[in-house]
Amino acid sequence: MLSHYSTTVPFQISVPNEVLFEIFHNLSTPDLIILTSVSHCFNAVSEHILYSSISIKDILSSSSSCPWRTERCCQSIIQRQHLGKRIRGFHIRWHIDVDPSSPCDCDFTTALEKLEQVLRSGILSSLESLELWLGPANRGVHPSIPHVIERMILGSHFRQLTSCSLGAEWAKGLPPYSSTLDNFLGSLQSLRHLKLHDHHAALSLPSVALPILSSFRGSPATSASLLPGRPIQYLSLIGDDYDVNQEILTQFAKTTIPLRVLDLSGMAVRPILLRNLATHLPSIEVLKVRLALRHTLHYALTGIRLLTGLSSVLKTFRLLVQLDLSPTSVAGGDVKQELNLCNEWHRACPSLKRITFPSHREWFHRFDRMWVPTDV
Repeated sequence: MLSHYSTTVPFQISVPNEVLFEIFHNLSTPDLIILTSVSHCFNAVSEHILYSSISIKDILSSSSSCPWRTERCCQSIIQRQHLGKRIRGFHIRWHIDVDPSSPCDCDFTTALEKLEQVLRSGILSSLESLELWLGPANRGVHPSIPHVIERMILGSHFRQLTSCSLGAEWAKGLPPYSSTLDNFLGSLQSLRHLKLHDHHAALSLPSVALPILSSFRGSPATSASLLPGRPIQYLSLIGDDYDVNQEILTQFAKTTIPLRVLDLSGMAVRPILLRNLATHLPSIEVLKVRLALRHTLHYALTGIRLLTGLSSVLKTFRLLVQLDLSPTSVAGGDVKQELNLCNEWHRACPSLKRITFPSHREWFHRFDRMWVPTDV
């Protein structure tokens, strides 16, 4: 336990850094910060842990108009560049706590300058995970000015990067992405997981780019340009389900290995789209979906009974093992009603073994062919 008395006590310890690392790894961030002042040895081990994965979240408001946490973090990295090689994760998220439609009076200038310096200077040479969600930083920018994300990544090289998530708030008239993003992604030969939250067009990547990419989250158009010829098994779509047409579905089916997990929680999905997906992607084993119940097949039903019409859709998924309806908003629904739906859906789709309802109650199909909730 750390002493809170003012008396200075000579500190002598002979413990391998590996042992200290295992001990310190379980400590909280405030405790690690205190330990950096105890000794040179403790400082080295504590800073190694503190800087190994950095996660900053700035909430912008009328009383806090600049992302000051990001500013301080980047300044600290710039002043301690020797620690840059220890940073494996770098996650920056900016959110605004005001009406999204109102003008943004935030000042991003200093934070963006420092963030750009950290990302483009080569300090983070060992980075494995990068997340940049710059929220409203693209607002009010003339379309002729580069997208704020591209200003941060221009010329960056992260050869060890395996996970990347990029984006900012999007609206018509804001700066679009350009070839800068294509060039950046084309340099990430180790990338396995990619999220592009505000990219709504096709990417222009050579066929040899992103050779081991296994998961992607983005718009239908971007997904259709990325999936063909790549070993993507997990796809998460965002946007409008009307954008998922037959041409795009055909492109989804051109991965080098079967697509197994499909997450549709980022869009309101009509039953007709599910049928089309089952036709083009017969290998789907896990499906997470937010249903657009205004398009239900049973207009006379209410509450959870609206889901009854899903049987005719589920029978087209021949390999489906897990169905997650937790993103769907449905009022009511008790255990008996859910059990009845489990049995009905299993008759339509015999491969189904696990179901999560809008109530977030999860059911699984036991070896004795009985459906039971997981909390039993």
